[in-house]
Amino acid sequence: MKFFSPFARLLVPVSISALLLLPAATVAQTASPAGPANSTHAVPSAPQPAQQPAAKATTIEQQIHENAVGHYALPRDSFHVEEPHSHNPFAAYMPSTVPPLDLSNSPRLKSLEINGKLYLSLREAIALAIENNLDLAYFRYNLPIARTDLARTKAGGVANGVNVGVRQNTPGGNGQSFGSGNSAGSAGSSAGSAGASAGGAGGIVTSTLGEGSAVHSYDPQLSAVGFVDHTKTQLTNIVTTGTPVFDQNTVEGEAEYRQYFPLGTNIQFDYQGLRQTTNSLYNATNPTLESAFQFYVYQPVLQGFGLATNDRYIHIAKKNMQLTNLGFRAQVIATVTQVEDIYWDLANAYEDEQVKENALQFAQKTLDDDRKQLKLQAIPEMQVLKDESDVAAREGDLTVARANLRLNELLIKNALTKTISDPKLVEMPVVPLTLETPSDPNADRPIDALIKEAEKNRPDVTMDQLAMEIAQRSLKSIRNELLPSLSLYGEYAGVGNAGQPNPNCAGCETVPLPNSYGGSLQNAFNYSSPEYQAGFQLNITLRNRIAKADQFRAVLEYRQRQLAFEEQKKSILFDVRNSQYALRQAEARVTAAQQARDLAQKTFAITEQEQKLGAKSSYDTLAAQDALAVAQSALYDAQAAYAKAQVDIDRATGETLDQVDISIDDARLGVVHNIQP
Repeated sequence: MKFFSPFARLLVPVSISALLLLPAATVAQTASPAGPANSTHAVPSAPQPAQQPAAKATTIEQQIHENAVGHYALPRDSFHVEEPHSHNPFAAYMPSTVPPLDLSNSPRLKSLEINGKLYLSLREAIALAIENNLDLAYFRYNLPIARTDLARTKAGGVANGVNVGVRQNTPGGNGQSFGSGNSAGSAGSSAGSAGASAGGAGGIVTSTLGEGSAVHSYDPQLSAVGFVDHTKTQLTNIVTTGTPVFDQNTVEGEAEYRQYFPLGTNIQFDYQGLRQTTNSLYNATNPTLESAFQFYVYQPVLQGFGLATNDRYIHIAKKNMQLTNLGFRAQVIATVTQVEDIYWDLANAYEDEQVKENALQFAQKTLDDDRKQLKLQAIPEMQVLKDESDVAAREGDLTVARANLRLNELLIKNALTKTISDPKLVEMPVVPLTLETPSDPNADRPIDALIKEAEKNRPDVTMDQLAMEIAQRSLKSIRNELLPSLSLYGEYAGVGNAGQPNPNCAGCETVPLPNSYGGSLQNAFNYSSPEYQAGFQLNITLRNRIAKADQFRAVLEYRQRQLAFEEQKKSILFDVRNSQYALRQAEARVTAAQQARDLAQKTFAITEQEQKLGAKSSYDTLAAQDALAVAQSALYDAQAAYAKAQVDIDRATGETLDQVDISIDDARLGVVHNIQP
């Protein structure tokens, strides 16, 4: 509507300004007071003259309610993505799946269809958007994505980040996005706020946020290698083996277990087992069996030490989960705001189409009456020609108004559905039931009170605060990288041998050894041949320019975020003030338009009465009715602008969800409860 409405609304006043005629009886029905203080209109049942009897409207609403109750008695699936978990030890090595997309529209949509028309109140339109809008459906997947990021960081992985930018690919409305448009940073809010790219790098220019000493995986790692080897070697010297051809068969296995811990501690256990047979005449044992193990403990005490350094990605991921929840709230607000704007554009187009239709009917009736008068030679033929011109102009105005209405119907159906591939739904007329809003007290509230509400309620404010907390913590972790690398380590090892005495080795005298592999394994761990070692490893990067530059850049970037944070505060002040000014102007415009409509109505009634008395011609009445129609269209346009100004100030102060009574939990599930038609 943003791109089409100005063009349509330029055509309408120009076309209307020629001649618009409306019977006095119809005027009496359509001229009921309308303005900021009025409540919701009586509900029309179809694109006919503007107002219908209240009993008819009540019947429609009751029928919609009964349909809704029937449809909502059916089971409904809410959005839920189960995180992968299983007691099966092999499940960790199998792919996980996510339920397929459900592109069917919610049953609420069907309940609003009556006699081939879609009857929409504003509250039902919002409920349908919560359940079906694809922008919201897309963002919902960010919630489990944030949880997977936390699971990743708990295992020592780097936080990949979550896109918390408001998504607004639905056409229509004013095209405003809450928070001025968000980036794809993992812990960011808006592009102009302190939270932009707060959880990682984006594009070509990388960020120092999250930098620091390397964080290793906390998942234990087990590796093993084994082999069988056969070697035959021709020797030129038989002193060492006693045989000119040396045969050796080896079976060896090695295993290693390694694990890192949040303090930077690293433990490692290595084991080696060997069985070897040879044809050597001088080996005391054949086969020879050997078992050996080594146990290491490494502990950094400078760079890489401490929870603040090694758990920094977990902290970022947890903050990202909070940011994602706040980002989802911002997405809901943006979507609801857009849907409200689209709805009020639809209501305006709906009423304008009725004005144009009534004007055409009045012009056609005037033409028919004047043709009869021409046959009686009571009026000149030029008057009939003017009437015919008026009818042609009214037909053109009505065509434009109907095209504008069809466009707005398509926009609202697109915003409130997952798919509109059904031809019946595409062509189905939409009848807005809510045509006006009550006056908004925010127009007279003190600006300081509105600003406090915005600072308390707006999700982007809290997102920026969380992003600043992440940046402050990042400064601590990156300072740790400046320190030299100093690690203390300890080692304990043992070796155990075994084997059968070699019968070919004459005169071999050895210490008695176990004959089996189990004996060698026992000797390796029974402290019979231990090895101890303790020491340190020191690594100092002379000049340390890379780490120093990163740390200094991190401080500079933090100062930039502080400035952006203050800039965001100023933008909120401007946003709230501007929204209140716009609301006051829209309210004054409605009051002026209502007075102009009332004056035009009185002028038309007097002119019509004078025509009956012979003091005025049909041309004068036609001109008066034209002025009345112009005033009516201007009033409807002003009412729509006023309603959208109310929507905008609710967005600016963060009160949108409270005003429309939408639960954020319902929005997460994609199923809205307790919304009456």
